Amino acid sequence: MPKGKTVLINGGTGSFGHTVLNDLLQREPKQIRIFSRDEKKQEDMRKHYNNPLIKFYIGDVRDYSSVEGAVRGSDFIFHAAALKQVPSCEFYPLEAVRTNVLGTENVLEAAIKNDVERVVVLSTDKAVYPINAMGISKAMMEKVAVAKARMISETGGPVIAVTRYGNVMASRGSVIPLFVRQIKSGRPITVTDPTMTRFLMSLPQSVDLVRFAYENANQGDTFVQKAPASTIETLYKALMQIFDREVEVRVIGTRHGEKKHESLVSREEMAAAEDMGRYYRVPCDGRDLNYDKYVVSGDESRSLVDDYTSENTERLDVQGTADLLMTLEYIRNELASDSAPTNGYDALQS
Repeated sequence: MPKGKTVLINGGTGSFGHTVLNDLLQREPKQIRIFSRDEKKQEDMRKHYNNPLIKFYIGDVRDYSSVEGAVRGSDFIFHAAALKQVPSCEFYPLEAVRTNVLGTENVLEAAIKNDVERVVVLSTDKAVYPINAMGISKAMMEKVAVAKARMISETGGPVIAVTRYGNVMASRGSVIPLFVRQIKSGRPITVTDPTMTRFLMSLPQSVDLVRFAYENANQGDTFVQKAPASTIETLYKALMQIFDREVEVRVIGTRHGEKKHESLVSREEMAAAEDMGRYYRVPCDGRDLNYDKYVVSGDESRSLVDDYTSENTERLDVQGTADLLMTLEYIRNELASDSAPTNGYDALQS
């Protein structure tokens, strides 16, 4: 894919950034650019990889000038920079807008101006029927990306695609590392709602999705990977089974902005989606501003399908969830360790 090309990863110091970086290093790129605002994480990465192919850019997607400096000369962009903690975005919604919406606008404008070949924008299941500020800002981010794609489809420009996926297992800030720490230390597990369901997806699968989008996207496409789900109760029972420890469970109630079930593809999108085996492809909505289409006539097909949710997808039982969790390097490392994770670089990135 990127052989002899320059690839920019926005938000490259995050969980996805590390995983896609390791993947790209195997594919003979000309250069990999890491763009983020966290100088400490960049310094840690610089020392860890010590690779002349990797170039680091300090900046913020909110600042167009710093974005354009990183974009200039890039062939591909993976845009993963985001505010994504649901409670934080609930209390600071304008911060979510500035990063997730306006920041994406900056990246796409810079990509168009600098003749980038392809841009893949990373989104989340929380953007479908959103009820929280993070999901709303990500939904607007998707709208911005698709609108840009529609605009340049006639004039020419980079192919812009969106990828949308559910919870990435064991990523930083997610619930699995919290549960593991609580189980290993013998402390009570704190659960918001045991009957909540969540999609389960690994970091390598998220990279597979992005690569698939890069290789198969038409202008403005959205790609979704099919994924199994489990309840939160099933998840913590599977972790207790893996670590062979029983601990107290405390139900603490739903956090700010949490949904009981997540959707990866809306009902309206499913009416137009193409089933590509492991993935759904949702084409760019090519409708224009002719309002007769919405007022005088409609589309009955959109009423005949259901959305694709963590409630109606494949539901894993405890053993199935445990088997899936054991595919994660993080879980295997934690199982092999008799003590809590260290504060070293590798532990932080696992």
